[in-house]
Amino acid sequence: MNEQNNGTQGQKHPLALSPAILILNIILAVLGAIIGMELIVRVGISTNTSIVGALFAIILSRIPLAIFKKYKNIHSQNLVQTSISGATFSAANSLILPIGIPYLMGEIQLVVPMLVGVLLATIIDATILYKTFDTPMFPADEPWPPGIAAAETILAVVNKGKKAMLLIVGMGIGIVGKALGIPTDLLGVTWIGDMWALGAFGVGALVIGISNDNQFNMSQYYVPHGIMIGAGLVALIQVGIMLFKKEDGKNSVAGKFTSSIADMRGALAKGYIAYVVVAIGLAVVSGMYAEMSVPKLIIWVIFAAFSAIASELIVGMSAMHSGWFPGFATALIFLLVGMMIGFPKVPLGILAGYTAATGPAFSDMAYDLKCGYILRGNGADPEFERAGRKQQYIAEIISFCVAFVVVLAMFNTYFEQDMFAPVSRTFVTTIDAGSSPEIAKWLLIFAIPGAIIQFIGGPKKQLGVLFATGLLVGTTITGITVIVALIFRIIVVKMKGEEGQSILYILGAGAIAGSALYSFFTSTLQLGKAKK
Repeated sequence: MNEQNNGTQGQKHPLALSPAILILNIILAVLGAIIGMELIVRVGISTNTSIVGALFAIILSRIPLAIFKKYKNIHSQNLVQTSISGATFSAANSLILPIGIPYLMGEIQLVVPMLVGVLLATIIDATILYKTFDTPMFPADEPWPPGIAAAETILAVVNKGKKAMLLIVGMGIGIVGKALGIPTDLLGVTWIGDMWALGAFGVGALVIGISNDNQFNMSQYYVPHGIMIGAGLVALIQVGIMLFKKEDGKNSVAGKFTSSIADMRGALAKGYIAYVVVAIGLAVVSGMYAEMSVPKLIIWVIFAAFSAIASELIVGMSAMHSGWFPGFATALIFLLVGMMIGFPKVPLGILAGYTAATGPAFSDMAYDLKCGYILRGNGADPEFERAGRKQQYIAEIISFCVAFVVVLAMFNTYFEQDMFAPVSRTFVTTIDAGSSPEIAKWLLIFAIPGAIIQFIGGPKKQLGVLFATGLLVGTTITGITVIVALIFRIIVVKMKGEEGQSILYILGAGAIAGSALYSFFTSTLQLGKAKK
């Protein structure tokens, strides 16, 4: 897969701040931010634009002018796809979605302070991932499916041959299926990600889909939410055990991973402190201290920082195994817990937005780092791997800042037309509905099976978190797609072994790429159209 990467020793990685790459990255980051905002307010989702960015760089590299020669380098292409991807997801999920919450609550004066706060949270989010990627908690050799898809796309174009043909077939499957209403991005992910985790997700999606089809709304009893709370708490305990596990040679920088458990502990501790500082800033700017007693304000700050870091860890684990990050669902869980604690409405709105901002950037950057990891030879040259990862981090932070400027310039245009991310409305509606002992009862009841499922699956399989994710965001068609794709994968691997799995990796990458391209072009054609 990485024939051209064998000789990285002594090779210098392209710089994210070199003029040619920086200029293209800023242009594509603006485009990515606009696409992200358009999709999140019109459709309620954001698409993966990393493959679009990579293909854009590849096309430019074919132009016979000296200025475009830089883009022939696959590591330059990796920086380009990192930038557009980071801008798309941050603008949509981490910026415009959270600031819609105070606006909908009538607290318009809090929108800009909230925007600054969630930008800082997004940067902290990405920094923690940068420091913890390729550690025992988030190993680089785990699936991170969209990262594999982006890398396979770039490599197939470079290497051509049989792999390129398989990728094209996969892209055809992705495009046709998406046009027919089949979630072929999930089909592709199922051929790449952890089979146990995806099986749990598929079952959860099928259960909630069949339940809804038969007019039985499980959400009215908070079944998905309770299961996610129980599974999430056990997942956090499992993460804690991993953090305090004694380090040995296998888990050291000199061993299997390029970052150590000590690095991981340090990053999470510093990240938590950073989240506390930003939470205090939001509390001061929003005037929250006038609504709560000092003890409750302290509890809010501690809980907000805990929610932010816990959310990104749970979401990151899910994204690592399945390629799906339940960012909004996880934020809703912490909002419900905050309601049980008894925080007032405005602090709850800020809590929801703050928590929602963390997780998506964490997962998206991990996908980009996985892509770079493959392109750089799967860690064969640790020094080159670290250098490349640093440049990707710089590209990602620049993309966040570009997205911030675009959102700052355009959010009023959307909000004045009553165009908000649907999830923002969900958070506000939930806050307005208020908490009750009845909700607490159901959450506690269904937290128990969630905890049991997560415990049985262990930290590697994430069965509880993925089952809850399926319940929270799934439909009948997503459940059927995942289960059928999984059965097909098991049959192929049984018949063809490793060769069969290798073919499915490339076909799956193609399906994800095709689905992303279809979403990109169909959504881009609607840019600027009035909302119906």
